[in-house]
Amino acid sequence: MIEIKDLVLASANKGKIKELQDMLSGLGINIIPQQQLGIEDAEETGLTFVENAILKARHAAQISGLPAIADDSGLEVDYLQGAPGIYSARFSGKGATDKSNLDKLMSEMQDAPAHKRSARYQTVIAVMAHGSDPTPILCQGTWEGEIAFEEKGSEGFGYDPVFKPADANCHAAELEKSVKNAISHRGKAIADLLEKLKQQSI
Repeated sequence: MIEIKDLVLASANKGKIKELQDMLSGLGINIIPQQQLGIEDAEETGLTFVENAILKARHAAQISGLPAIADDSGLEVDYLQGAPGIYSARFSGKGATDKSNLDKLMSEMQDAPAHKRSARYQTVIAVMAHGSDPTPILCQGTWEGEIAFEEKGSEGFGYDPVFKPADANCHAAELEKSVKNAISHRGKAIADLLEKLKQQSI
């Protein structure tokens, strides 16, 4: 395992920060949310998860002078032609909340029959050694499932109350944290990241 002492986390999403901190806790790395350094969110102008993850990580690395990690994630719903996708966090418009995004999703899915509710969570993680790093570490994870007809559970965040993973007999928001972290899109991307960190130097 290569040595990284401090890693700036380019996110303002409290749920995402907690998940990433938990998943990286065994590395002995000091995870610093960018807000602690006074770094504001980068403008997500990319058209893909990859572009936005790199934008966010580069922004945090350039300002902090430290290695940075960013995660861009979202929900792809086939019935909605891949929406909300990269706009998952702001699906319901300016000032969006988890609740308003969920409400919009359920409204748009109200006429979708059971066999047309397939969906998946996607995550892309980017790690930049410095602000001008030309070869960031990129990792990706996918979690297949479907959109349920009702909300269940109080764990997790985002669309978890209505996401039914293909590899679980409950909604994502009903899973214990340790179970979710082991099978989720973000968990898979982090596992990929750990393997890549072992193989290359930052």
